[in-house]
Amino acid sequence: MASVTYRNVTKRWGDVVAVKNLSIEIPDGEFLVFVGPSGCGKSTSLRMLAGLEEVTEGEILIGDRVVNNVAPKDRDIAMVFQSYALYPHMTVYDNMAFGLRLRRTPKQVIDERVREVAASLGIENLLDRRPRQLSGGQRQRVAVGRAIVREPAVFLLDEPLSNLDAKLRVEARAFISKLHQRLGTTFIYVTHDQVEAMTMGQRIAVLRAGELMQIDTPTNLYDHPANVFVAGFIGSPAMNFFDNSELKEVDGKMVVDTGLFQIPVPSTRIETYRPHLGKRVIFGIRPENIAHPDYQPANVEPAMVEANVDVVEEMGNEKIVYLEEGGKTFLARFDPRADVHVGERINVVLNLYNMQLFDQETEQALQ
Repeated sequence: MASVTYRNVTKRWGDVVAVKNLSIEIPDGEFLVFVGPSGCGKSTSLRMLAGLEEVTEGEILIGDRVVNNVAPKDRDIAMVFQSYALYPHMTVYDNMAFGLRLRRTPKQVIDERVREVAASLGIENLLDRRPRQLSGGQRQRVAVGRAIVREPAVFLLDEPLSNLDAKLRVEARAFISKLHQRLGTTFIYVTHDQVEAMTMGQRIAVLRAGELMQIDTPTNLYDHPANVFVAGFIGSPAMNFFDNSELKEVDGKMVVDTGLFQIPVPSTRIETYRPHLGKRVIFGIRPENIAHPDYQPANVEPAMVEANVDVVEEMGNEKIVYLEEGGKTFLARFDPRADVHVGERINVVLNLYNMQLFDQETEQALQ
């Protein structure tokens, strides 16, 4: 097992900067997730660690060793790809044993490891099959098993669940999380799916256009996003934003004027926001912090506003309600018992304890 360090790492292809000055320390045994939209540099960051891409600037360390010029086979890592990359002409047993054979591991040791890992993954009855005879979920387990038998210092997983259907993805998320708990090895996982990131990662590194936007625990990313991008990327449905709002005083009280309604600033935030009075801001609030008045949660600091009901999505356990006011659409998550119908004009309650304010120009959170 080993820690991983990115130290001012940059990757360029000509004039294109894929990763810019990335610095992260990943402790031994941590499950870190790189998340972000397509083209943000997350897979490139993983591939540089694996030795599949050269580092343009900076250093990557596995443990205390700089590995920039170390061959991939000598980095003591194992990688699980989106495509699984199984050899189609080999059996499951041979696919799992292949890496150990290259290392000239004794046959008895190979057999013991393959069968032990296969049993732990529930694929011991598939060892004589070939990849074409397996389901997507089974292939995914074989690919993970092939990595485990090598007993690497670091596991790298590049969107390994992308080819699975929705039900299998949920099962596979739990499976990989349990696997990490059991092995205690460093896991670095790449995904564009923020649900995967939130449910699996001990910490999440959010990337955008090759730059690290924020790295933190799932809870802190959700509750205290550093900027508009993180706030909008983490959470589903996404946070509602009201651009070109103004932070000002009205009748001696601090409010956020969105142009559609005025939101009183909670007493606990007044001193934090006071230096920003008079500035243009972005007001953000998540759909789950907008409730029907009959079902508002306890212990909130409420603000009542009016809006028109545009769309109602019945989800069974909740209602996703599209609200419209002054040409602006925003979403709310209502209790499933809320009696609400398209075309109505209703009152909704905002939970101000969980509101967010961002600078209009820099899009950074006001702190």
